[in-house]
Amino acid sequence: MSLSGQLLLFAASLLANGFSALAGGGAGLLQLPVLLFLGLPFAIALATHKVASVALGVGATVRHLREEGLERALTAWILLAGLPGVLLGANIILVVPDREAELALGVLTCAVGLYSIARPRLGMSLRPRRRTGAGLVTGLAGLFVAGVLNGSLTSGTGLLVTLWLVTWFGLDYRRAVAHTLVLVGLFWNGLGALTLGVLAEVRWSWLPALLAGSLLGGYWGAHLSIVRGNRWVKRAFETVTLLVGLKLILG
Repeated sequence: MSLSGQLLLFAASLLANGFSALAGGGAGLLQLPVLLFLGLPFAIALATHKVASVALGVGATVRHLREEGLERALTAWILLAGLPGVLLGANIILVVPDREAELALGVLTCAVGLYSIARPRLGMSLRPRRRTGAGLVTGLAGLFVAGVLNGSLTSGTGLLVTLWLVTWFGLDYRRAVAHTLVLVGLFWNGLGALTLGVLAEVRWSWLPALLAGSLLGGYWGAHLSIVRGNRWVKRAFETVTLLVGLKLILG
């Protein structure tokens, strides 16, 4: 790839992952279309994007771990419920048409953004709930479904996890984004990248620019979410959610 192409990849990755780290998801909104625009087939672009997105989790983890904002028990549940779903989703995406699924996810993602806008106080404060019994089981089922979507689709699933953590488990937006970026960005995406790397080709020569942009963008976005607080994160979440939803609907 030419130097100008590498610079385009780096800029797109930095911007996409910076906003994703601030809002709690949506990096594929810009990064994956750039890979497709530059000529990669969908399966190769998806696998390459998944590998690069792990660096977003690394950059965000470096920043968020300094704040000690992760709940240990909830962290374990997110991993245990989500990782099997990611593995299932990554195995089915390469053998089934995904346009209908993307359209449905786009409608759902737009609805998520509109729901957050309609609830001005949603996610503004920490109110832990549903950590035991039937409430926990339902919460884990929701995370499993989100894991399947994360393994199989390209954009928006981190945003769904963020809102699920806010609405079901009572996290504020800043803490929900921290959990999403560290656990979904690093572990869920890492498993999805590994699975797709085995099942499909990865364009390794494109990764240096993508990884650099993802790493720096992840750290930068995580830093903004910490210093700006819940109101900024909520507004970023709603903006990115609507953009991702429209992108998925329009194709």
